[in-house]
Amino acid sequence: MSPSVSETKLNLLSFTGRIRILHLTWFAFFLSFFIWFNHAPLLASIRDTLGLSDQEVKALLILNVALTIPARIIVGMLVDAFGPRRMYSLLLFVSSLLCFGFSLADDFQQAAIMRFLLGFVGAGFVIGIRMVSEWFPARQLGVAEGVYGGWGNFGSAAAAMTLPALALYYGGEEGWRWAIATTGLLALTYSAVYFFSVSDTPKGSTYFKPKKAGAMEVSSRGDFFLYLLMNIPLYGALALLAWKLGPANLGMLPGLVTNGIYLLLIALYAFQTIRVWQINHKVFEGPVPQIDRYRFRQVAILDLAYLVTFGSELAVVSMLPLFFMETFEISQVTAGLLASGYAFMNLVARPSGGWFSDRFGRKMSLMILIGGLILGYLALSQVDGRWPIFLAVAVTMACSFFVQSGEGAVFAMVPLIKRRLTGQIAGMAGAYGSVGAVSFLTVLSFVSPQIFFLVIAGAALVTLALIAFFMEEPSGQMAEVLPDGTVQMIDVT
Repeated sequence: MSPSVSETKLNLLSFTGRIRILHLTWFAFFLSFFIWFNHAPLLASIRDTLGLSDQEVKALLILNVALTIPARIIVGMLVDAFGPRRMYSLLLFVSSLLCFGFSLADDFQQAAIMRFLLGFVGAGFVIGIRMVSEWFPARQLGVAEGVYGGWGNFGSAAAAMTLPALALYYGGEEGWRWAIATTGLLALTYSAVYFFSVSDTPKGSTYFKPKKAGAMEVSSRGDFFLYLLMNIPLYGALALLAWKLGPANLGMLPGLVTNGIYLLLIALYAFQTIRVWQINHKVFEGPVPQIDRYRFRQVAILDLAYLVTFGSELAVVSMLPLFFMETFEISQVTAGLLASGYAFMNLVARPSGGWFSDRFGRKMSLMILIGGLILGYLALSQVDGRWPIFLAVAVTMACSFFVQSGEGAVFAMVPLIKRRLTGQIAGMAGAYGSVGAVSFLTVLSFVSPQIFFLVIAGAALVTLALIAFFMEEPSGQMAEVLPDGTVQMIDVT
């Protein structure tokens, strides 16, 4: 039975208790996104100052999301082990230094290295997912996670709306440098604010940690092999990036380096497979206790759903300002403002997706929202210079509503699979978002924007079919073992 509206309603005007934690945490995520995409609305200025080619600009877009793939996996494990308070503060501190580094870049090589490293900031998302899941009950979790993700994701829209004007205020060809450095200063300051303002759990609550670190626990033989299969795209996306930058395409990496990266990725996958076996070999020795069981298939489907929702958002947010500027022949400032409409919808769309999920069921909500995403990208694939600008912006915002609502529906479900693994599950799903971004942006480097939008729609259609046939609705309760050995039941309805 679905919870009533009163059970899911949150008083977001409050700044006490769990609502205070929610506000402090979504703002941390807001800053991480503000930094992560501080380059997108300034690409024209960066291109002119550094003398970049079109292919080098597209390479920066791909590099910006590449490191996020392993970073979200690693940070997901670390947040389960050390807690979100420490991890968010550390992430913002490190990211501020990387931001300063990018603002000082003098050529493509320096900009590419710093942009690649700045992909680390994208891992902040999984930290807040664990924090919010600790503070909110299941009946409010979809809305709370939606507010966290949606209001945080708005950071990319805020960057698009403010940074071109801020660069203009600083003036000159170097204005973009000062604008980007300013975002680093904000992150540096807030890293201290967050550390001294939050706690990992409400007073008296237990922070559940994984029994073993280094890989996700699974509970059946089939899940073991599915886990190994789902790890392949995480390395494949990085191999795709190396191929794109290698001698066969952009020629930015020598063949020896490219081949070395391939070998390193194979070695890392082999090492992770060994670690997965060390942690999960008991599934081949006998049945796993009921209290430890969950279906990894749920994780795999949510990974793919996030690939087409958040993965497409990352890709579109990266290319949309330049797409509008070139399609409609408008200024960088105007293009940034218009393109911000896509990410602007995060303020209401992602919380709405969480609310739909809380109110009307996890599976059905996700299916409807991804269906809307497909129609939205089909519409965007028809946009060209003959369209009125207002209509192009309206279609963009309509599409983004379903994209971001779908993200909210995905992460309304993630914390309901296995509490002590929430960081790792969120990390893997989040990493798949970056896999989608790398894949879609790579496609964009070969095709027109119109075909790019069609490719996203096609990937979403396949995902919709998998959700329809294989996803299960969470029901009942999950059990977790307390440090003293007693069992606590956690409501997931």
